[in-house]
Amino acid sequence: MKTPFTTLIDIGYPIIMAPMFLVSNTDMIKAALDSGITGAIPALNYRTDQQLRDAIDEIRNYSDKPFGINIIVNKSNVRLQRQLEICIEKKVDFIITSLGSPKECISRCKPAGIKVICDVIDLKYAQKVEALGADAVIAVNSEAGGHAGNIDPEELISNLSQNLGIPVISAGGISSSEDIKRHLSFGAAAVSVGTVFIATPEAGVSNDYKEALVSYGKKDIVRTTKMSGSALTVINTPYVQSIGTKASFLERLMHKNKWLKKYIKMIIAFRGLKAIEKAANQATYKTVWVAGPVIENIHSIEPVRMVSKRLTEGL
Repeated sequence: MKTPFTTLIDIGYPIIMAPMFLVSNTDMIKAALDSGITGAIPALNYRTDQQLRDAIDEIRNYSDKPFGINIIVNKSNVRLQRQLEICIEKKVDFIITSLGSPKECISRCKPAGIKVICDVIDLKYAQKVEALGADAVIAVNSEAGGHAGNIDPEELISNLSQNLGIPVISAGGISSSEDIKRHLSFGAAAVSVGTVFIATPEAGVSNDYKEALVSYGKKDIVRTTKMSGSALTVINTPYVQSIGTKASFLERLMHKNKWLKKYIKMIIAFRGLKAIEKAANQATYKTVWVAGPVIENIHSIEPVRMVSKRLTEGL
């Protein structure tokens, strides 16, 4: 299937397996590439620079098909410079930027032939990154898991596709080929799919997490600002219910101070990501499982190739 995005990075289907903190790994990416789709891994899933290098090498040695690395580009990522250097050194096919300005990433990666794709949640920011030289944008809509946007998929995709000159990739609310066709009809050139790939044997999280995706439904999805300082879409487990989903009065007060805001977000993000990491890898009463509303359509744990087949059938 040809779209502006499949042409941009030379893949068979207009589908990205979304980069997911603690979930994404080399086995998932290799299975995705075998299925004719592409995928990306968060650089933060690797604790050391060498681990990131090894992961890129493992995928490169397995397949010559394109894949990417996701990099957090705000000040909370103290390893940003090294991650960029490694991606340039290893010549990854594309980088997905999140939670910050992609200016430096674009200026350093594009001369190296690396495509830069930027997460956006509205037209204003999408136009900014296009002006900086982004090759495509991932439009994170209100149905996404993790850091979701606030705008309905159809409204967001239609608005961006009509006002940008680069491919728009829709993220959120996708669990089948019919969903993909619908998002393409809005004007998307591709889709980014995350939640349905967590419930796979290849995913690097506990079976408790995977089973939760099968057991819980759309009604159990809530947004919390407790985990990262920004709204995060999670399953409303008993622990999430016990701590609440709103930032405390003190956190809100400090967020109003521009000087303190970035440092407070860093502290909240570090504390929250540690909780997510613990819950993702072991059974714990402090259970924070990130997911989107499409868990309503997850009925079993299946291999990546089966999930990919369901997504690509009929495209």
